[in-house]
Amino acid sequence: MTGQVTLARPVLLPVSLEQEPGESFRRQLAALVELSEGLVEWRPAAWVGDPVADDVTAVVVPDMSGLAYRLLEELRRIRVPLLVVTSEFGTVSMWDWEIRDYLRRRGVDTVAPTSRQELVDVLRGLAVRQTLPRSRMLAYLDDLGAGMQPDIFKRFYWWEEECVGDLEQRLGVTVERRSWRELAARAASVPETRVVEAHERISPDVELSALSWRARAEALRLYLALSDELDETPDVIAAGINCLNESATSPTTPCLAWNLLFEERGLMWGCEADLTSMMTEFLTWQTLRTPVMMTNLYPFLMGDAALKHEKIPYFPEVAERPADHILVAHCGFLGVVPQSFATSWSVQPRVLEIVDPNAHALDARMAEGDTTIVKLTSTMDTLTVTPADLTGYHQFENSDCLNGAVLRVPDGYRYVEALPSHHAVLATGDLRRRLELVAPVLGLGIQHI
Repeated sequence: MTGQVTLARPVLLPVSLEQEPGESFRRQLAALVELSEGLVEWRPAAWVGDPVADDVTAVVVPDMSGLAYRLLEELRRIRVPLLVVTSEFGTVSMWDWEIRDYLRRRGVDTVAPTSRQELVDVLRGLAVRQTLPRSRMLAYLDDLGAGMQPDIFKRFYWWEEECVGDLEQRLGVTVERRSWRELAARAASVPETRVVEAHERISPDVELSALSWRARAEALRLYLALSDELDETPDVIAAGINCLNESATSPTTPCLAWNLLFEERGLMWGCEADLTSMMTEFLTWQTLRTPVMMTNLYPFLMGDAALKHEKIPYFPEVAERPADHILVAHCGFLGVVPQSFATSWSVQPRVLEIVDPNAHALDARMAEGDTTIVKLTSTMDTLTVTPADLTGYHQFENSDCLNGAVLRVPDGYRYVEALPSHHAVLATGDLRRRLELVAPVLGLGIQHI
């Protein structure tokens, strides 16, 4: 199988504040090389005032001293991320905080991890940044909002040419639009023998008994067609299909395919071909390696507008401050969650009436407790970050929310006012510090809401 998502290795340039590096520099650099084994490529050490080659991803200062106060102009000329990793444990040394403050207040920002985990996060972030310009995302669609529920789907920025341009300009990724009709036709032509073989191969790990054979076969045909396209197309990091709005195109949905393709290849997915969510998932997963998924937000503050859309009579009961709570659900359940990210997981028949009767959905849960809501803004230069508590799961019979979750955020009114989309990415854990650290490495800002 080809098409595996792999990250490029960032190129790090160690720089010395002294023209001739001393013993402490050499000792600390040796420790960093060992700590970063397999994650980066190292260039020979240079003086801080030497030109930085174009292929260098970041500059590292392994040994800091008061010389930094007299080398401000040399440090200002460095245009790539500047890492200060000056302890043998892969962190900034406490004695360098004063120098960092001096530099920061004079226009030189530095990245300084406080743990080995943070160092790995930074190096992965650099790898992501190095990878994006040689990568592509696939979006399968034809009618751009003219299908099912056009009054809703015609509003979305991720289908605009400006969105594609912003992604390519800000992050370097190539967005390739392909025909959903052509992919569906390719899926329809997959031989039955391949479907049976795929069914036998995945059956030990994926329980499909809730689906009819027709529904299983259609889901696997789409999975195999997507697999073939990925084998033919290099450097794909994410893919999405306009599966709800153009549901008449296919007798199935891509939920199972997205699960299998993530587990097999590391491919990120985008429900409804949402480019911004795909990129948010990719940045968060590949940098922090914490479970992620995309879903819809239904703040309790939205009242009947949210209840009507989900076909539920009321929001789940909460102990206090209902205005700070958000129901999250997508396509009848929480959303597309890969098996390896889930605390419970099953394939179920479709819930939404706008998709084919042979379509399916995933009934999955992520870990309760600390969760971070993260999403790129429309300018593609900022990550919005919100801490949340996933308080539990709630079921409503005969609705479009058979198993949704409830999040509690610090300030519901503030969140609703500032959130960038009804689509959001949930990531397990309180990731605020880790995202703050890696955002500059990715060339992004952070907005806390």
